[in-house]
Amino acid sequence: MNTDRKQSPDIGVDRPEKSFPALLGCLVALLALESLAVIALVIWLAVQAAEATASDVASGIALLIIAALCALWLVLTTVAAARRRSWMRASTITWHLLVLAIAVGCFTGVTAVPQAGWGLLVIAAVGIGLVVAPQVTRVTTRETAPAEGDPGTASDRKKG
Repeated sequence: MNTDRKQSPDIGVDRPEKSFPALLGCLVALLALESLAVIALVIWLAVQAAEATASDVASGIALLIIAALCALWLVLTTVAAARRRSWMRASTITWHLLVLAIAVGCFTGVTAVPQAGWGLLVIAAVGIGLVVAPQVTRVTTRETAPAEGDPGTASDRKKG
């Protein structure tokens, strides 16, 4: 194991690795379940593309590729949330805004499925609520030290 490497900049000095807030655990669990659901969707789409005689093969393949990219995005976001990376907050909010858009789409149109829309709406609201919770934001905020020669904040100048 290489011990010469510096610690990741996302790991703050005052954030011990052993503390893992409950809300962050809930967020990681939600993202993991969503990842599994999207992976299952990709598998189902691949089976459908392989055995069905689709009227538009190009659209089916495009949908499969988009779903696979979404699955990869969600898995990477889940891993980042588990590692308390600061960038996962923006990624999680973006994902859940897309889920919210899909939920709204489930309420309208010829093929409306309001039950699915309500389920997706709840998932999106819970996901966004968890990621903006102060407890989650606090432990995933990147701690940065002032650069050398930087006068710091006014409170730092008063202390010194």
